[in-house]
Amino acid sequence: MSIRVLVVEDEAVAAEAHAAYVARTPGFEAAGVARSAGEALRALERDRTIDLVLLDFHLPDGHGLGLVQRLRAAGHLCDVIAVTSARDVDVVRQAVAQGVVLYLLKPFSYSGFQAKLQQYADYRARLASSASDVAQGEVDELIGTLRPRSEARPKGLSSESLQQVTDALRAAGAGRSASEVAEELGFSRVTARRYLEHLADAGIASRAQRYRRTGRPEVEYRWRRPGTPTR
Repeated sequence: MSIRVLVVEDEAVAAEAHAAYVARTPGFEAAGVARSAGEALRALERDRTIDLVLLDFHLPDGHGLGLVQRLRAAGHLCDVIAVTSARDVDVVRQAVAQGVVLYLLKPFSYSGFQAKLQQYADYRARLASSASDVAQGEVDELIGTLRPRSEARPKGLSSESLQQVTDALRAAGAGRSASEVAEELGFSRVTARRYLEHLADAGIASRAQRYRRTGRPEVEYRWRRPGTPTR
């Protein structure tokens, strides 16, 4: 049986894209789209078979976490995955405290979206196959399926260096070339370019040609700000 998903997202283009992503992912079914907290509550009242809510926090009639509180007060036990540009640590802490099972930051690629849904599907499958009484090891395995997994990186890329390049690009406020990032971090140009290309392939950074008065154009990489359309 498919996992039925309600997409709660106020931006029309993003809502349609997320619903299409859900439909594209095996084992999941898009049960509907809500563009506000009120619309989401009404949809869940009409359809008690919804298993999962993909929730944006920036809604026209309130914060997404307020919606989570209202859902629980109304007796809705569906799971919630945050799909949002909210990066504030306090918001993340509150989301965890209120039972948000996974957190997906915008912008993201379909592969990143699919990975979160698959992680949730693994949890549901383990839950369904568990006995009514579970031992400590089984509880640990269940909860472990919802723990964040490291993003797959090409061989030879370290998490520490990837974080350095990510931080440098995010702080730049403008496009940066591989040579500029390399000079700032003390990397070789080839090494910096490998990390920048990985970020671009993952949808975290964008690429563009930078044309100079003389010489060949070079590739410029730019951090994708929250709200930037996904690829």
